[in-house]
Amino acid sequence: MLNPQELERYARHIVLREVGGPGQAKLKAARVLVIGAGGLGAPVLLYLAAAGVGMLGVIDDDAVSLSNLQRQVIFVTDDIGAPKADQAAKTIARLNPHVTVEAHNARLTVENALDLISRYDIIADGSDNFDTRYLVSDACYFAKKPLITAAVGTFDGSLTSIRAHEMWADGTPNPTYRCLFPEPPPAGSIPACAEAGILGALPGVLGSLMALEVIREIVGFGEGLIGRLLMIDTRSMRFETLNYAWDPDNPLTGNNPTIRDLSIHL
Repeated sequence: MLNPQELERYARHIVLREVGGPGQAKLKAARVLVIGAGGLGAPVLLYLAAAGVGMLGVIDDDAVSLSNLQRQVIFVTDDIGAPKADQAAKTIARLNPHVTVEAHNARLTVENALDLISRYDIIADGSDNFDTRYLVSDACYFAKKPLITAAVGTFDGSLTSIRAHEMWADGTPNPTYRCLFPEPPPAGSIPACAEAGILGALPGVLGSLMALEVIREIVGFGEGLIGRLLMIDTRSMRFETLNYAWDPDNPLTGNNPTIRDLSIHL
């Protein structure tokens, strides 16, 4: 039930035929976990809070640094040195008091991943390394949770949605993250952000698209990114979509699965 202040706050959503009052009520009832409060997580959190998602969780074990402020728009200069999860929660409280925030000042690990992910309806992964992305995607499969995951490089980025615990109408399993990326790149082959740099507005674009995809998943309209990878190249300003499918040889949901729990990540 939306109160008068919420009706006014979300009026531009409510007049949309695809959202309306019922869709806004779904957003209010939703619980979303955002992994990482960095370049991607910052716009995801801001736009989901502005949209009226009722419960936001954010997990990050880092503190705000001066070099973060070029792209992590949820923080300001006075936040330097403070825990990112706590400061993100404070910003959200100022933006929308109708949103409850759970700040987890921790790193996502094998020990806490399943318990944490199981508490939420949908997961938005804005982590900055392949180890965490594989852990998150495997945990979402075992917890039966939908996942929105994105990654950014220096001038490029990608985004997809994963519901590996579900099937297409014809009975074919939905693809997993491991169907899209069977193996992580060799260690050291992709330089870290601190080494290679990153265009500050780029994670803002991808993070906003992540928030849009989360909202569409919650409300239930349009064609999602299941089995589709959206790729963005900001040098040429090209947006392209790559289709991908379930791989029967993938080790998680393939014909002969070898991953039966998260112990592979230990």
